[in-house]
Formats: sequence, C-alpha cells, structure tokens
Amino acid sequence: MATGLASDTLVPLDALRFDSATGLAPAVVQDADTGQVLMLGYVNAAAWDQTRREQRVTFFSRSKNRLWTKGESSGNFLEVVSLHIDCDADTVLVRARPQGPTCHRGFTSCFEQPGLEAVAPAAPVGLLAGLERLIVDRRTNPAAAPGSYTVSLFDKGLPKIAQKVGEEAVETVIDAVAGHRETLPGEVADLLFHLLVLLAATGVPLAEVLATLHARQGAPRRGA
Repeated sequence: MATGLASDTLVPLDALRFDSATGLAPAVVQDADTGQVLMLGYVNAAAWDQTRREQRVTFFSRSKNRLWTKGESSGNFLEVVSLHIDCDADTVLVRARPQGPTCHRGFTSCFEQPGLEAVAPAAPVGLLAGLERLIVDRRTNPAAAPGSYTVSLFDKGLPKIAQKVGEEAVETVIDAVAGHRETLPGEVADLLFHLLVLLAATGVPLAEVLATLHARQGAPRRGA
C-alpha cells in the first residue's frame, strides 16, 4: 500500500505486528521539528491504516473502545510527517507536527508536569526549531499576540530587523572580546533570536540553514 510518507527504516510499514492478545501496537509520537516526545498511544490495524491514509494520527482508544483521531474534539491534530517501525516491527515512531498542545491539560507534551521541566525536553536544535515555529506564527497571526515584540519587529520591516541583527552581533563580539563570561550567553541568545526573525522575514527556514551546515560538514576544507 503506497502511503506517500517518508520512511528511513528498512522495515516496511505493512510489516507492523500487532499484539496477539490485544490487537494493538504502541505508537510514540515525536515532534518532527523539535524532536520532543509528545505522547504515547496505541494503534490497531484500522487505526494504522487510517493514519497512513489521512496523514493524521489516529489511535485506538482503549477507554472509548473505538478509533480516535487526536484532535477530533480540540482541533489539535497531529499532522504526520513520517512513520517508522522499529527493528522488531512491533512499535511505531510517528514524527508529526502538532497543531496545538498535545496534552489535554494544555501542555506541549503529555510528559510535562505542572511546575516542573519537561521530562523529555527538546534537544538544543529542537529548542531553536520550536522558537522558529513561534516566530513564524507571530508573523502569520499577528492579531493573536497584541503587543508582541516579535510582531513589532515584523511591522517595522526587514531593514529594522537586519539592523537589530547587526546590533546584537556587535554586542556579542564586545562581550566576547572583553571576557564578559556572565553576560555573553544573554547576548548570544539575543543574536540567535533576531537571526531567526530575520530568517522568517526572508522566507528562509532554519532547516535550510542546518542542511547547509550538514552538507559543509562532509565537504573537504580548503587547505586541509
């Protein structure tokens, strides 16, 4: 069955094995951009087929005893980016883009607890991807965040955004050269933020920058 979905596993998607007693297989959902683990659910053959066909995550709800598309009530769907089966063909990894909080309590991940850091936080690059997602949302939905500094930058236009990148770069260099170890992380954070705003304003995704770095990593260096 063709799915139109990318897969980097040698185990074909049709090979998924379901538990002989329950007819279910566990499905781990991961944010495709940040790498953060969002939730764990279970699929049966029908849920697996529907997920592949509609490219939205559908589970078999044990409490409801029926198929359940995540977001069918809240609108917080999990849009499938790719599907992967483990080497034993009995567990699924779903890489998805969440259309809102995954947890019914309003948290990004079901593994987060009130007042505590996420049990499975995003990796550093994933943190940047999450920030990029927020920045892009500020650009496309400015009315949803009145008074937002990010929205004000987009309102001022690309020249002002570029100017801010230059200013933050200069401040970063000054702190680095002066040996201001205690303030340097803050200056670098400001620079990274404004660089992400610049990328969003010019329509260049962070993934394209990372792909360029990845390509350079394997390329021979001049004079090496």
